[in-house]
Amino acid sequence: MARQERAVRTRRAVVEAAAAVFAERGYAAATIAEILERADVTKGALYFHFGSKEALARGVIDAQITRDHWVPRELKLQEWVDICMMLAHRIPEDVVLMAGIRLSADLQGRELFGSAWPAWTEVVAGKLAEGKKQGEVLAHIDPNETAEFFLGSWLGIQFLSEAYANWSDLPERASMLYRYILPAIATPATLVNLDIAPDRGRRVIEEAERLAGRPAAAAAG
Repeated sequence: MARQERAVRTRRAVVEAAAAVFAERGYAAATIAEILERADVTKGALYFHFGSKEALARGVIDAQITRDHWVPRELKLQEWVDICMMLAHRIPEDVVLMAGIRLSADLQGRELFGSAWPAWTEVVAGKLAEGKKQGEVLAHIDPNETAEFFLGSWLGIQFLSEAYANWSDLPERASMLYRYILPAIATPATLVNLDIAPDRGRRVIEEAERLAGRPAAAAAG
């Protein structure tokens, strides 16, 4: 068990180190040597978990889709809102999420290591489909089409937030996005019960930490 725990910690250290380098330099300029130095692990330990730089990038991409801080809700549209507002709160401080954004937008590298976008589109479409079954979503709304539209808008506010405010206003931009998109897809009875305040993500993370019995401070990363 101790050996397994060490392996998990080592893998996480390598992923976080790779994410830091990818976020700063991009995929092409990143080197295994710098990742090794950041991770403070041996080359053998790194290659035990990841056989190449491409595999490292895929590891960072795969780490995007985690159910950390997801809290089930009766209203599935609120659950969808909570996931994205939680991400908007975490992205400025989470190097793995930051690297995933950069890698997913790398048009040349994507053929080597893929993108997180399809998985996130699937998550959103799934929540919309669940909400539609429960009568939260208007009858004419197509969950898959709406998920694609939302992803494009979500990526757009990320790039604007980075360009104009160094990510500091991402929760406000996410709240604004929901303020415009939800009236077009949610039933009126559902819409009035949705919480899309800019601080929603922070409050969801704190709730998830309480439910997990962990200190709220751990939510930062």
